Amino acid sequence: MIRKMIIEDYDKVYKLWTSIEGFAIRSLDDSYEGIERFLKRNPNTSVVYEENNEIIGAILCGHDGRQGCFYHVCVDKNHRNRGIGHEMVKIALDALKEEKINKVNLVAFTQNEVGNTFWSELGWQFRKDLNNYDFTIREDKITVV
Repeated sequence: MIRKMIIEDYDKVYKLWTSIEGFAIRSLDDSYEGIERFLKRNPNTSVVYEENNEIIGAILCGHDGRQGCFYHVCVDKNHRNRGIGHEMVKIALDALKEEKINKVNLVAFTQNEVGNTFWSELGWQFRKDLNNYDFTIREDKITVV
């Protein structure tokens, strides 16, 4: 079942995130407090897929009033190829449409073959015409798992 993510899902979602190979977690932003702040700002757009009281899929999704962004899109490796990711993407996109958001972006690591194939198959466009820049304000609060 797909439903809106709530902060009470945090422990199960974090467990899912840390089970995904090659997944990057940021200590401050992906902490309980960081996710709580994100969900308060974007209460209707993040989703989880729950089955047998386990969260086996999640999309952290938000927007700035102009453009949406998907973060931490994942499905447990033992439950892939069942359409769960496709369903979650559709629900999250519908939630963004409800909030009058018309464009969505995401970042996928270049070596994430599973993710890059998934997005390509869904019709997302790989952009070669721009560069992605990143600036870390609090280096001491960044951790990659």
